[in-house]
Amino acid sequence: MKLLMALFAALLPFLSMSQDNNASAESEAYHETRQKTSVPPYGLDKVKKLLGKTTSDESDNTILAAKDYLSLTLREKFTYHMIHAETYLQNCDIILTEKDEEKKIFGHLPEPFNESVWSARQTDFLEANRDSVMALIKESVNRSGRMGVNYKHALVEIRALEMIPFLVEFYKRDRKDHDVLTVLMLLMKGAKYEPFTSSASYGKLYGKESSYHAAFLVLNTANEDLIMKRAMDLFNAMS
Repeated sequence: MKLLMALFAALLPFLSMSQDNNASAESEAYHETRQKTSVPPYGLDKVKKLLGKTTSDESDNTILAAKDYLSLTLREKFTYHMIHAETYLQNCDIILTEKDEEKKIFGHLPEPFNESVWSARQTDFLEANRDSVMALIKESVNRSGRMGVNYKHALVEIRALEMIPFLVEFYKRDRKDHDVLTVLMLLMKGAKYEPFTSSASYGKLYGKESSYHAAFLVLNTANEDLIMKRAMDLFNAMS
C-alpha cells in the first residue's frame, strides 16, 4: 500500500498534465464530492482535542503520543484513524477535475488525506479490528447515506470482501457514487479474481499501459451491472 502511495506521488506531476481543466460545473461538483471524507461521531471532540496537542516530527509526521492513543476506546481509535493520517507524504501537484468525471468509473480512488497516508500503526489497527471497522462503516453509511473516500480506502486496505453485498446494495440506492464500483473492482483485484483479472476492463484499468489516476471505464448500465455481477459472483464463490 505504501509503495503504491509513493509511486502515485512520484507520478502526480505527469498524470495531472493529461487532465482537462475545462470541466463542466457538474464535473466540478462530482469531483468535489469524490474527495469528501466521512467523519465518525465516536469521541470526536476528545480525538480533536488530543490532535490539537500533537506536533510534527522532523519528517513532518504527526503522530499521537502512545499514552494518548492507548487512552482511546476502539470506536474512538476508529474516529482518529478516519480523520487523521500519521505519515507525511509530499503531494507535488493537485489532481484537477476530469472532463465528464461524473460519467467515468475510475480504476483508483482519490486520496483521502492531502499530504499524508496511514502509518503502519494505523493500518495494523484496521486489519486487527476489521470486523469492527466494517460494522462501524456500515453503521455510519446507513446513518448518513454517504460513504466518504476514507471509508472506501479502509475497506480496500482490509480487503473487505464480506462487504460486497452491502456495497452493491448501497450503490443501487441511487447509482450516483461511482467510486463504490471502484471499491468493488479493487477488492476483486486484491483477491486476484480470475474472471476479473483476465477481462478487458482489468487490462484497461490496471494493465501496463494504463494510467494510475486517469484510467477509467465509461459509465453505462452494462458496465455498472457487470462490475456488480462479477463482485457478487466472487462473494458467492467464497460462501
